[in-house]
Amino acid sequence: MKIESLIRALAGSFVLLGVACAHFVSPWWLLLPTFVGLNLIQSAFTGFCPPSLLLRRMGWLDDSGVVHWGGKA
Repeated sequence: MKIESLIRALAGSFVLLGVACAHFVSPWWLLLPTFVGLNLIQSAFTGFCPPSLLLRRMGWLDDSGVVHWGGKA
């Protein structure tokens, strides 16, 4: 899986989670999808993406942008 696909799936999941929590728990949970959206915008302009940094430190992301679950073989 390429890192771009993983980031889109991760962002979409957090947006849905935030909206569901806002509906069932508290409207303050709308801050989560707001943060995700702002992070996607800033990453489009700067190239800085916290999830990719974390995956690279864990050894799950190689130099070509491919995610290897559980680390590189």
